Amino acid sequence: MSRSLLRPLPRPQATRTLLCLSFCGGGTAPFRPWAGALPADVELALYCYPGRETRFGVPFAANWEALLADAVEAVRSVAGRPYALMGHSMGAWVAFDLARRARRAAFAPPQALIASGADAPCQWQHVKHTVPGPRDPDEVLLGWMVGNGQIPQALRADPGMLRIALDMLRADMRVMDSHRYEAGAQVQVPLQVLYGADDGMEEGAERWRRLTSKDCEVTRLPGGHFYTPELWPRLPEYISWLHPGMQII
Repeated sequence: MSRSLLRPLPRPQATRTLLCLSFCGGGTAPFRPWAGALPADVELALYCYPGRETRFGVPFAANWEALLADAVEAVRSVAGRPYALMGHSMGAWVAFDLARRARRAAFAPPQALIASGADAPCQWQHVKHTVPGPRDPDEVLLGWMVGNGQIPQALRADPGMLRIALDMLRADMRVMDSHRYEAGAQVQVPLQVLYGADDGMEEGAERWRRLTSKDCEVTRLPGGHFYTPELWPRLPEYISWLHPGMQII
């Protein structure tokens, strides 16, 4: 198993894998509670970006290509059985590029791609002008994280942890700054887009439709960028790939 992957609840008998990729400045922790919420035949695998959690001593990725090269090896390690890629925010763009690169890297593509809380990557130039950047002062970045619900209340009173959170965010923003969408790029897998009703992402969610040659399902959910505190732990309930044959309401 790749050292960059965490399996919170190992299921060696599982026949499918859901591999999740985190948001800008994030880690695997927000996704770990999902492990017990998945169908019994699905194992949860979480990709840990360099420079945090179990990879704290690993240097941050220098740019988008370096991050993708690292993540490709993580995906390769789960591609021996059917899998889906799920990314939230920045992770949705990472998942999109990973799905595109699968055949080039000589392993099976995912059965599905789930993009959550993100505009389509073809909007990369616009998105960079609507969010803070790595050169913005600490107060701006902290305000942005708090506004998005990205900083737990308990962490806000801990200067050391806030410093780590800011360093991770700046590192990921530098990576995002080096991202470039290749005009006309698509994936050849079914796509589901999830977005929060209060996140201002309705048009952005619809833009994903042009980025796949297969079916695209757009799912509107309550809440903002991270939906609601009650819904986030239950988000797998709304991922269609996890529940084939069931109608997602």
